Amino acid sequence: MSCLNLLQLLKTQEQLATKMSEGLGANYLAQVPTQLQSKMRSQPFSFVDALIGIKTPKVRHTKGVIFAQPDGVPLSMEIYRPLQVGQYPGIVVLYGGGWQSGSPSNNSEFNRYLAAQGYTVFAIDYRHAPHYQFPAQLDDVQTALAFIQQQAVKYETDVTRLALIGRSAGGLLAMLAAYQQNALPVKAVVSYYGPFNLTQAYQELPKPDPLNVRGVLSDFLGGSPEAVPQQYHLASPASYVTYSLPPTLLVHGSRDPLVPLYWAEDMHNSLQAAGNISALLEIPWGKHSFDAVFKGFGNQLVLYHTERFLAWAFYD
Repeated sequence: MSCLNLLQLLKTQEQLATKMSEGLGANYLAQVPTQLQSKMRSQPFSFVDALIGIKTPKVRHTKGVIFAQPDGVPLSMEIYRPLQVGQYPGIVVLYGGGWQSGSPSNNSEFNRYLAAQGYTVFAIDYRHAPHYQFPAQLDDVQTALAFIQQQAVKYETDVTRLALIGRSAGGLLAMLAAYQQNALPVKAVVSYYGPFNLTQAYQELPKPDPLNVRGVLSDFLGGSPEAVPQQYHLASPASYVTYSLPPTLLVHGSRDPLVPLYWAEDMHNSLQAAGNISALLEIPWGKHSFDAVFKGFGNQLVLYHTERFLAWAFYD
């Protein structure tokens, strides 16, 4: 790595640390148990990890847990737990894929890592467009949350301490589920490069547009904003910004062509203006799905801060 790239890493880490302190408070980790802090990554990036990978202790992994069968479609989740039996905060993880593809098996390294930190992680499935249009996906997330609440003892979960994490399309669903007035209470929500205003997404297309964003949105919502404006409104997290929402962590890459950084800045500012806690982390070189390489420097940086955000939210 060149000196220039190293300097960029150091500068980026300083900026991320500043954003966390600005969003959560200068001493935001003060209430986090020392034992939990000792498990966290001791440094924001490691050249050794970048070469050989981030080591993750063994965890218990349960596949294929059916939580619902809407319209005869079996929906399952994968559950990751620490090796030691206990009661742990729960984290619900939602994959991306344009609401058309994806699997609870996605991002398994991330899920294992969080479980090893002392959480019960539920990686859940939801129905896909175009056969199933919104709000089917949100309904499925809410059904999964109700299942987790019902099965809390079996899966060693403290349902008073739940968080939602989603990537891309899953980031939108995580925010929607957390921001509903009738939602099960959650302590925090994390969106990695999820969109916020789908009417804006339809109108402000990336150039080039290899994914055919308008086609993806039409498949998800049943048409254009002109044809189904209420669908676009109801499916946009920006529509639900009000006071007393769960603390939100937004993670974005500056070079993301699908979800531009200024969309995240607008959402962050809107959340704070309404009196909510929000932090926005920016990876200067990051594109969409920049964290797909788990050992990459971009993921290392945001993982370092994501785990601290969750610990703060659960133990504050």
